[in-house]
Amino acid sequence: MQQTLTFTDFKFPGQQNLYHGKVRDVYDIDGTTLVMVATDRISAFDVVLPKGIPFKGQVLNQIAAYFLDATADEIPNWKLAAPDPMVTVGKKCEGFRVEMIIRGYLTGSAWREYAAGTREICGVKLPEGMRENEKFPEPIITPTTKAEAGHDMNISREEIIAQGIVSAEDYEVMERYTRRLFEIGTRMAAEKGLILVDTKYEFGKLEDKVILIDEIHTPDSSRYFYADGYEERFAKGEPQKQLSKEFVRQWLIENGFMGKEGQQVPEMTDAYCESVSDRYIELYEHITGEKFDRDAETADIASRIEKSVTAWLEARK
Repeated sequence: MQQTLTFTDFKFPGQQNLYHGKVRDVYDIDGTTLVMVATDRISAFDVVLPKGIPFKGQVLNQIAAYFLDATADEIPNWKLAAPDPMVTVGKKCEGFRVEMIIRGYLTGSAWREYAAGTREICGVKLPEGMRENEKFPEPIITPTTKAEAGHDMNISREEIIAQGIVSAEDYEVMERYTRRLFEIGTRMAAEKGLILVDTKYEFGKLEDKVILIDEIHTPDSSRYFYADGYEERFAKGEPQKQLSKEFVRQWLIENGFMGKEGQQVPEMTDAYCESVSDRYIELYEHITGEKFDRDAETADIASRIEKSVTAWLEARK
């Protein structure tokens, strides 16, 4: 199987701290700059799975960079540069402990809750009689708390403000940015024959300004359907053809794993990991309209990253 990068422990110039997230390793440089390495780790149900996925980090990083650049004129974001295919360098912000999830269609975890009888998610009332994969009359925002460890929890707009997690003023900006980013992402996806079904955004604050941080519109943070055939499949009640990480979650569910205590992650064979890799690359090529560059995954990924990031940091002095 193709080489993967599942752990990093670099020592960059000016490095003050290192944080290992579920799939990203984040380096704090001089307290002002973040070096975010998108590893090939993959997570589902808030659990990091035991094997990496070839090219996944490169796919995520390059899709995120593509959309951060495409939306920067309208929504301020943290990105400064992408010195390596698996790395984004950006401004350090004080992150809000909330993820802004926006849904255009009833699917995934929202559908599982709806099918179980729930008619209100995160303070948002849902219409009766909806079907799986049905489009909402208007996109709905269903935030979650951002957990340091374990599962993120659903929370309403009112609870976020009442608990002082985010001020009413900042939340209003986050909500406005969320809706605008979803509009742009929806349009860009439609131009490539895709439907942006749902996604999540994260925001932080820098010098009293709300800033978009982290990744956007990647298969880890978003769900896409193929537009062609959507109506026909929906009418027949058939599963949608999709490009997202949902197929990984479904594979885990079918094999008895949902991240609960006592459950075992099913065996991830090399063939399975390669198939997941192919799906990630397929999404990259669909959403960007560009051919994916497999040559970037060299024999020593870590060495390449260390050299490219160090050169960028030295050059900015």
